[in-house]
Amino acid sequence: MSYPAPTLQGVSQPVPRPRQAQLALEFPGGSERPGDDPDVPLYDTTFVVVDLETTGGSADGDAITEIGAVKVRGGEVLGEFATLVDPGCPIPPQVVQLTGITTAMVRDAPRIEAVLPGFLEFAAGAVLVAHNARFDTRFLKAAAQQCDLAWPAPPVLCTVQLARRVLDRDEAPSVRLSVLAQLLGSGTRPTHRALDDARATVDVLHALIERVGNLGVHSLAELIGYLPEVTRRQRAKRHLAADLPATPGVYLFRGPGDEVLYIGTAVNLRRRVHSYFTGSDTRTRMREMVALATRVDHVECAHGLEAGVRELRLLVAHTPPYNRRSKFPRRAWWLTLTDEAFPRFTTTRTPTPDTLGPFNSRSHAVAVADTLADWCGIRTCTTRIPRTGRHGPDCPPATVGGCPASVFGKHSDATEYAIAPNLVRDLFAGRTDTPLHTMRQRIENLAATEQFEAAARLRDRTLTVIRALRRTQRLAALARLAEFVAARPDGAGGWEFAVVRYGRLAAAGTAPRGTRPMPVVDALTASAEAVIGPPVAPPRDSGHTSGSLGSRSQVPPEERTGGSFPGSYPCALEIGRRLSGSAAGLLDGVPGGLGDICGRCGKEDDVRRGWCGAEGAYPPLRGASPEETGLIVRWLAQPGVRIVRTTEGYAEPRLGAGRWGEWAALAAAAHADASDSAAE
Repeated sequence: MSYPAPTLQGVSQPVPRPRQAQLALEFPGGSERPGDDPDVPLYDTTFVVVDLETTGGSADGDAITEIGAVKVRGGEVLGEFATLVDPGCPIPPQVVQLTGITTAMVRDAPRIEAVLPGFLEFAAGAVLVAHNARFDTRFLKAAAQQCDLAWPAPPVLCTVQLARRVLDRDEAPSVRLSVLAQLLGSGTRPTHRALDDARATVDVLHALIERVGNLGVHSLAELIGYLPEVTRRQRAKRHLAADLPATPGVYLFRGPGDEVLYIGTAVNLRRRVHSYFTGSDTRTRMREMVALATRVDHVECAHGLEAGVRELRLLVAHTPPYNRRSKFPRRAWWLTLTDEAFPRFTTTRTPTPDTLGPFNSRSHAVAVADTLADWCGIRTCTTRIPRTGRHGPDCPPATVGGCPASVFGKHSDATEYAIAPNLVRDLFAGRTDTPLHTMRQRIENLAATEQFEAAARLRDRTLTVIRALRRTQRLAALARLAEFVAARPDGAGGWEFAVVRYGRLAAAGTAPRGTRPMPVVDALTASAEAVIGPPVAPPRDSGHTSGSLGSRSQVPPEERTGGSFPGSYPCALEIGRRLSGSAAGLLDGVPGGLGDICGRCGKEDDVRRGWCGAEGAYPPLRGASPEETGLIVRWLAQPGVRIVRTTEGYAEPRLGAGRWGEWAALAAAAHADASDSAAE
């Protein structure tokens, strides 16, 4: 007996079998019961029940010899799929004895490359069901990888897991398919042949669904949620989700004292909250939270971005105990320079005008600081040097593991040292990328001399610096705009809108398909939240101020010129090329005039600062939450987002890290390849 090609049988009329009809799931009029999950009911869900025969138990070393599948919906058999498969190797004797499939039977059968595309098409859009589903899905995934096919990752239901959840051990000491088929009255006897076993699994599935239907499980979401063990008390609280809308928003679980226990976001509020009472979330903390909850409040939102922003703000306001990140709502670290005559790098929780971040951990910030110190000549010694002092040769140079600003026998005063911190400030703000060019050149030189390990280490350090710079500059580019309106397609012919002011979400709305979008935009901007930006710069004749951090000279906005993006005003101050140590020569090619005065305003400038301008008097995000601004920036980066209007151009610095995106992508790919090779 052989199967030269897959057999695909379409069934136009229901095939009568015992227990086929899912009568326990049907309600009058075919509608859901009040308060049930809005997902498709089980009697409208399409299942593809599959069974495989293989040459062994390992998906890595063995192969499929037979596929059998049955497509069912509402108790009706919609089609069957059956074929033998040539595994490309002899079938072991013990497998022949178990299944009856011999090597001769599969000799003329198609290979898996010819069979799998047809099966995936047969199962498309359905819930995949199998008895011991982990075994079958492992083989199917391995076959898809072998055939260079993308695994569609369908919802998977295991009848073994469902049987263990529904049947106690007194009723079913074993959950083997042959035992369950006899116990539940299957019309097909399992024979260790794929199609017969798939047909028997269909009967077992329907019998188990009938039983859980009597327990209030009527939709696929409820069935999947039923699999973990759920206490009766937990399931009894499903009424808390009954009145929630099926819209995007934020939900708040409240406890006996009306305190907020947990805050989350959802695309569909009713569905998401309902899942907490069906055991879909198996975390112990969530079960404990649900046990304490007495009611669920909600805030409807226009779309997912508004929901995410409101969640962040509510976490800061309530700090609910069951949200892990609410314990430290402002955990970000920033990398900045100390306010002294000979600045060093330091990490802080509060951003300053010359700062880089945010970083999720202090160790990450310190790693970036070490790299920048090496390539910008920032000292790492901790001795406090007065303004009139000198950085002397007592610090060993970086070449022997010492201070990057030191060279044997060389003293540096504050004027000579100032070029290094000025370079760092320009790098942070995107006014220069010279250090990145120098690091890249060093990587190429190391590779040319076959010092590949050293080149790889420097490549990874450079990639980390570029990512940190890009993050800061992207967030700052949005935070500097007084108003920014963007639109994103909603996928149904309409638009989602966001009004952003100084990096904060000021309004959100939608224009469904058929609605004129611009009147909606006008209404949103007119009613948007007022966000107070940084103070207006005073007139130029108010004098030039220099000195401590945050007291920069002020230049009227209409006179700001130069810089990498509108609104920045870098001075052309450069203290010559009197730099020693590893950073020597880094300023070659940096645009701007030479001298000890500001090239724009003509007045003496503080050599520790190196530039003036109203923009530099404020932290990069002007007080906006980095989490909120980051969420908005990620939303803007989604495909199809368009700029509706903006007060100024939305752009990153011309010499910022954005121009290094292609190099960074290549470096990241090389790092990933190296990691994969090391793992192998």
